[in-house]
Amino acid sequence: MKRVILIAGIAVLAACNKGPDIDVKNASVGEVAEKARAAAAGARLVDPGRWETKVTLIQADMPNLPPQYAARIKETMAKVQGQTVATCLTAADLKKPTPEFLAAHTKNCRFDHYTMSGGKIDAQMTCTAPQGGSMSVATTGTFSPDSYETTSVMTMSGGPGGARTTKSHTEAHRVGECKGDEINFKKPEVGQ
Repeated sequence: MKRVILIAGIAVLAACNKGPDIDVKNASVGEVAEKARAAAAGARLVDPGRWETKVTLIQADMPNLPPQYAARIKETMAKVQGQTVATCLTAADLKKPTPEFLAAHTKNCRFDHYTMSGGKIDAQMTCTAPQGGSMSVATTGTFSPDSYETTSVMTMSGGPGGARTTKSHTEAHRVGECKGDEINFKKPEVGQ
């Protein structure tokens, strides 16, 4: 679920169709959210309403995990493969995007680069884990006010599971007004 929020959040902040482009390097998640707020001041962001997002796992390489753990992870992924997650984005949410749109836990994450322009997005985020290791997420794709499509590659190194790589594809569309049964992006603690 957190991967869905991360991927959806990156595309949501990227989805300006007018106004200034965003192009930042070596920035905190909070700094990117601030750039998105500034871009949103004079631009139309994605249309508010109910958004449905589907994430499809394309590839999962976990060579250093013990077979029983790798099998359990793949089994869990298969259960959620292709499921649609609904989120509600209000006009107020879109006027003031917060770091929570970008990741469930952002305290130890920074964007190596975050670029959106002309209906395209290209972002690279790196996170460090308190128990050791790191995670890198590269996302590229296209966006419009009522849809987006991205491909993300997440690479983890170090830590208890060793090196792991997953590649996923995300498609999202605005499908109408919010119904009240959607998830939201609010999280209790977000660092800069």
